[in-house]
Amino acid sequence: MKSKKLNNLVSWDDHLDKKYGKAGSPTREKYEEEFESFKIGVLIQEARKQKNLTQEELALKSGTTKNYISRIENDASDIRLSMLMRIIREGLGGHLKFSLDF
Repeated sequence: MKSKKLNNLVSWDDHLDKKYGKAGSPTREKYEEEFESFKIGVLIQEARKQKNLTQEELALKSGTTKNYISRIENDASDIRLSMLMRIIREGLGGHLKFSLDF
C-alpha cells in the first residue's frame, strides 16, 4: 500500500476560508456563531459529567427539564442567558465568565 503525499494539507483557517468565506463575511460569521453555540453545549455536557450528574439531575437542580438540557448539549436549542447562568450557577455550582473580542 502506497502512502499518500501530505502536500494536499491546508491550514484550518484556509479550510474555513474555502468552505465559509473569509473572516467577516456573512457566511463565515454565521458559522462562527453556530460553532460558539456548539461549544457551549459541549462545555455544559462535560461539566455535567465531571459532576457525575445525569441530565435529569442537572435539570432538577437548575429548574428546567431533561429535554431542555439534552437540546442544549446537542446544539438543538437556543439558550437564554438567564437560563445558561442558572444552569451553571445552580446546577453545576460554577460561575460564567465572558469576554468580548473586537
